[in-house]
Amino acid sequence: MGFGSYDESEQENQQQSTDDEDVEAVDVHEHEHDGEVSFENNAGTDELIDRLQDMKDDDEEE
Repeated sequence: MGFGSYDESEQENQQQSTDDEDVEAVDVHEHEHDGEVSFENNAGTDELIDRLQDMKDDDEEE
């Protein structure tokens, strides 16, 4: 079979089995965090770029 060709019979033969017994529940609230977000709507491009660089520098120090 050539590259990129599609054969439906191959897809039918590769059915995946799913057992409900093997599925574990996921707690979507397990890693919730409370925090604060601030937004400066009057900040100019230069200010935003400077702030981004400060955040990158802080990450490198850790």
